[in-house]
Amino acid sequence: MDNKEELKKDNHELEGDEKLEEIKDDSETNSESEGESQEVDEKEKQEDDFKSKFDDLNNKFIRLQADFINYRNRVEREKKSLYASATEDIILQLLPVLDNFERALSNMDKDNAYYTGIKMIYDQMVNVLTNNGLKEIECLGEAFNPNFHHAVFMEECEDKDEGTIIEVLQKGYMLHEKVIRPSMVKVAK
Repeated sequence: MDNKEELKKDNHELEGDEKLEEIKDDSETNSESEGESQEVDEKEKQEDDFKSKFDDLNNKFIRLQADFINYRNRVEREKKSLYASATEDIILQLLPVLDNFERALSNMDKDNAYYTGIKMIYDQMVNVLTNNGLKEIECLGEAFNPNFHHAVFMEECEDKDEGTIIEVLQKGYMLHEKVIRPSMVKVAK
């Protein structure tokens, strides 16, 4: 019986040793898989960090691009506004000259050679101003409108309706759609 017991004991010890080796192998495998899982976790973390940084930079880029577009549009609007303002200022300074040409032409004999020369200069000036957006406000015989006309006189007139413009004392002008000088008029009472 001793032999059997010894064999059982040896067998039991061998089984224990095998189990111990299996446990060691399992622990080594577990430590290897834990190492691999840590590497995978680190890589995933790095990937998440890179993705986060990419998203941040992409958002900054999009905002910067939108800011640039807004800046470009603002500069373009300011440039147009400045151009319109400068054009308006120059045309306003030329309107008295235009008025003087009209006065000179109305007081000259049409057969005079000077009349022809002044008329040509006047027509050329009107053409240049018209090409730059100037338009005369037509008002004779029209109803008075305070947005376009400035009433200087009111006169009794039986053949015209009340509020009708009967005489234009000074022409009014619009630059594009803006009144830059209202017409000075005489209105029927």
